[in-house]
Amino acid sequence: MSDMAGGEEAAADGSAARWGRRAWELLERVRARAPLVQCITNFVSMDLMANALLAAGASPAMVHSLREIDDFTPRADALCVNLGTLSDGWLPSMRAAAAAAARSSRPWILDPVAVSASEFRMEACLGLVALWPTVIRGNPSEIIALSSACRVRDSKGVDSFHESPDAVESAKSLAQSSGAIVAVSGATDFITDGQIVVAAQNGVAMMQKITATGCAVTALIAAFVAVEPSNPLEATSCALSIFGLAGELGMEMANGPASLRVHMIDSLHGLHEHTVASRIKISLVS
Repeated sequence: MSDMAGGEEAAADGSAARWGRRAWELLERVRARAPLVQCITNFVSMDLMANALLAAGASPAMVHSLREIDDFTPRADALCVNLGTLSDGWLPSMRAAAAAAARSSRPWILDPVAVSASEFRMEACLGLVALWPTVIRGNPSEIIALSSACRVRDSKGVDSFHESPDAVESAKSLAQSSGAIVAVSGATDFITDGQIVVAAQNGVAMMQKITATGCAVTALIAAFVAVEPSNPLEATSCALSIFGLAGELGMEMANGPASLRVHMIDSLHGLHEHTVASRIKISLVS
């Protein structure tokens, strides 16, 4: 069976057992291939993103200089662009890297952090969406705003004023208009290609008390899509669930956010087949 056929079968079947096997298959592939993931990201998230990628078996590269893009980006297996600490200096690098990834047929993932915070940020995100990202992952308010190309009223930085179910229709619309897989993070993560909607329900609330967990899972999505570029819907769903599962396992040993951060990374590194197969919570919504 081809990789694509396996993904389509998992989506059509929708059973937890099949999704568990699929998630383990893709994690094993990441560990075997160690995909090189270029991250143009914010200063707050660099450490956690790099360590999450390493724990999963991927190879992180925090390369953001415009002078390096033409040489480096085509050699990376995937690109992750995160707008957390957006600046005039970094935006040209983001645009150039996204264009280089597209020219090289490399998947690239967009994290539209706090897209509603300013007109500058919204314009930057819309410009990047026009460069055809493979996946867009954000919180509900970010996805609603980006889908409508309109700033959400009462936006509060990176925090969301919506729950993930509120953003499903916006996610479908954004997926249809952008051609990207769109993932909405929340208590339940929703992933869509504009038609199919998948729900991933692994994770614990305490993960929201650790800065950059959303950024880290976006990077993990990039690693999974790098090893399964033919089915980014499946890869994105499995990456989100794997990261959430690591949080669940870490919480069993943690006393609070700081210790959860450590145990989450350890748990991601130590995941084995039985745990993944038995505890992944992914289902087909529609």
